[in-house]
Amino acid sequence: MSIGVELGNGRPQQTKVQNLYAAVWRWHFYAGMIFAPFLVILAVTGGIYVFKPQIESLMYKDYYYVQQGQQQLTVQEQIQKMNAAYPEAKLNKVKPSFAPNRSSEFEVKSEGQSLLIFINPYNGQVLGDLNPDTKLMQYIREFHGKLMIGKTGDRIIELSACWAMILLVTGLYLWWPRGKQSIYGIILPRMNKGKRMFWRDLHAVTAFWLSLFIAALIVTGLPWSGFMGTYLNKAATYPQGMFSFDQRKPESTVPTKDVVKGVPWAAEQLPIPNSAPGANGSISIEQVMDIGKSKGLAPGYQIALPAGEKGVYTLYSTTGDPKQQTTLHIDQYSGNVLADQRFQDFSFMAKAITIGIALHQGEYFGATNQIICLMVCLGIILVAASGVVMWWLRKPEGRVGAPALPKDFKMVKWVALITIGLGIVFPLVGISLLIVLILDGLVLRRLPALKKVLG
Repeated sequence: MSIGVELGNGRPQQTKVQNLYAAVWRWHFYAGMIFAPFLVILAVTGGIYVFKPQIESLMYKDYYYVQQGQQQLTVQEQIQKMNAAYPEAKLNKVKPSFAPNRSSEFEVKSEGQSLLIFINPYNGQVLGDLNPDTKLMQYIREFHGKLMIGKTGDRIIELSACWAMILLVTGLYLWWPRGKQSIYGIILPRMNKGKRMFWRDLHAVTAFWLSLFIAALIVTGLPWSGFMGTYLNKAATYPQGMFSFDQRKPESTVPTKDVVKGVPWAAEQLPIPNSAPGANGSISIEQVMDIGKSKGLAPGYQIALPAGEKGVYTLYSTTGDPKQQTTLHIDQYSGNVLADQRFQDFSFMAKAITIGIALHQGEYFGATNQIICLMVCLGIILVAASGVVMWWLRKPEGRVGAPALPKDFKMVKWVALITIGLGIVFPLVGISLLIVLILDGLVLRRLPALKKVLG
């Protein structure tokens, strides 16, 4: 994301301040060289993904939209039509039509793969099916979060995002005006000072204006990460009072995310209660929908069917407005609501994270949120690109052109201590810092040939 900032003309006198500046610049340079490509990937994929609703509405319009009719079939009748077309399919989840011109969606397991089957709710016509794992936006999401290489990719992305915060901190230190009177080079780029100064200012000034927004994107994206996100999720525990007072506490310790995919983030660790078998069998899906409506679920909610005899119906709404997110667990036999989790039930941390997720995905306040996210993503790309150009213009022939290690190595230690502080907040950074410190402070300084190339 950042590749360095000019120290100025001539070699500065090795004062303490200048040593610290040089040490910060060196950390900033190497962090940018290593992690800028991954941050560009995050910016490109994220800038596309925030427009998922618009993109998918165009790509799958023949599946999503129908001609409004007089009377919709019941969901059970629609299921019968679906079963006739897909006799081997096992129904797992239902998303009833939530607007007069929208189809109903049924998630099934068929021949070992997941399928989304779209049904016209007015006449029961099967509009087609899609594998949700092969949708374009799913590929982009996987690339954005895991580079499409699973756990290893997840750790690389998390590490890159955490180091981006260090790049911001060190970059702001390098940008700091230090007594300059002119706004040029601080909040506006200098246009008439030559190429190197122009690209330096474009890099630094753009990063300054976007620094708070970039930091917000980093922080709000961490709940999805595999390492830090797991601890954040567990820390934002559910309150005990969300379970029905007239029902027993859940006997199961299985978190909702292990049974139902796609529930609101704050509901992922919510234990799933067990249904108590009844003599009259399971209630109908229409009855479940009536319960959901009586509980005020926002349109577009989904219904996950019970998994086994002790399973429950899970109704959940993942709207862009976090305050309307709801997760219900309903006894499949009695219809009793065993758990009812809403935004007001969340802990303070869970509320903050849930709002952050909505902002991160461009959902909280509609198109304006999407445009802001897109502009920040474009800004990240510009900062990275201008850093590369700036580095190329100043790079000596035959060398990487990294800022020289200060003569007073104690200053590097101070920078390391500050950065390690950030490493405590971001655990993966702490691990990588140990490696970097060993390489930069102990190994590279003792290899003359490599030291010359790397600076």
